[in-house]
Amino acid sequence: MVGNPKPQTHHVAVLAFPFGSHASALLDVVLKLAPASPHVLFSFFTTSRANTSLLSKVSQSSFHNVEPHDVADGLPEGFVPSANFEEAIGLFLKAAPGNFMRGLKNAEAATGLKVRCLVTDAFFSFGGDMSEEIKVPWVPVWTSGPRSLLVHVETDFIRERVGTVTGGGKQPLDFLPGFSRFQIRDLPDGVVTGNLDSPIATLLHKMGQKLLKATVVAVNSFDDVDPEIENALKSRFQKLLNYGPMSLISRSPQSPEDKSGCIEWLDKNKPASVVYMAFGSAATPPPHELEALAQALIETGFPFIWSFRGNIEDFLPKGYNKSSLNGKIVSWAPQVQVLGHASVGVFVTHAGWNSAMESISVGVPMICRPFFGDHTLNMRTIVAVWGIGTEFEGGIITKIGMTKALELVLKHKEGKEMRDKIGALKNLAQQAVESYGSSSSQAFNSLVDIVTK
Repeated sequence: MVGNPKPQTHHVAVLAFPFGSHASALLDVVLKLAPASPHVLFSFFTTSRANTSLLSKVSQSSFHNVEPHDVADGLPEGFVPSANFEEAIGLFLKAAPGNFMRGLKNAEAATGLKVRCLVTDAFFSFGGDMSEEIKVPWVPVWTSGPRSLLVHVETDFIRERVGTVTGGGKQPLDFLPGFSRFQIRDLPDGVVTGNLDSPIATLLHKMGQKLLKATVVAVNSFDDVDPEIENALKSRFQKLLNYGPMSLISRSPQSPEDKSGCIEWLDKNKPASVVYMAFGSAATPPPHELEALAQALIETGFPFIWSFRGNIEDFLPKGYNKSSLNGKIVSWAPQVQVLGHASVGVFVTHAGWNSAMESISVGVPMICRPFFGDHTLNMRTIVAVWGIGTEFEGGIITKIGMTKALELVLKHKEGKEMRDKIGALKNLAQQAVESYGSSSSQAFNSLVDIVTK
């Protein structure tokens, strides 16, 4: 806790999922709640590794009334991570309820303040049991989109209708509200395809059942983005609050200074001409797709910024090196600022929900290459429902497919239509957050009241 002159009289425990971008997304919410509630101490619990990573990216001046706490990761001594990342997740989840409760009790003892509210990643269905045990409100935060949330709430109903499916089923999902343009193959693995008993599938199934009892479910979205889905969720939850898009809400600084030089480089390019490429923190296309992507960039000549962790020269055609490309390759890019720059014309993305929200918030069409989780569901929404992006034929990047997609968005009338449609969504997103009485502003104020009073 850094330099806070006002004593805290209220204590909120925040439980973060330490994998992927979950902990960062939840910390964003806490760093927005904290300045609005200076009398509240927010104890932020996650693993030591996740906390160390987060603290390296956040200005310490943000932590006036936020106190990080480490909890054990559940891994046995000498554990060697395997290619199956779900093994570590399973071990963490098995030990998590006990580890978090011990951490919570220790924080209460150290501060002399009883926890009055439990804010958790929505993944933690056990948060509902913990809140009942200590008799406080439970506020799960879902950092993905409303459509995937409805799928997890309705998993039992979906399984009753279609059974379990092997392979990519084309059966329509028109029995769900707002899903007339979707098929079974668009669903995340673990709903009716893949291993229904994996740690992640089990976690999401339990979550979908338990969220119905939450005091409120908070979602990084805005009311007008998908009205039919919103209405379905509101009919199922005790209370639903759309507090986003998070990228448009003024927030405590969490982005390091742009040492990559991306913004300065973008200043030298024409409006809506640059390709920005980033596939999130947990996904990377396989080598043959990286090679195809690089070949397409070389042949089309479009200027680009590529956020890529690795040696790109391993994937370039013979005779080319990094300096011979018409673009900038960086290990990290300030994504919100890059996407918001006038020279960026298209975003090549994995279609993660946060990335989609950031792209909508600034009106940049997308080319989607999904990998896992909710990515395909988000992609289908982007392409078939909103009409603000395109996908690769067969679901993988080829040189021809990448070239066609880039030219479609940057050169053809279809790209202009996408920009018009995403421009309309951008306006709705901005209206949702721009004034005190707007929908997301009201939702956030309600969230502050529920969490802190």
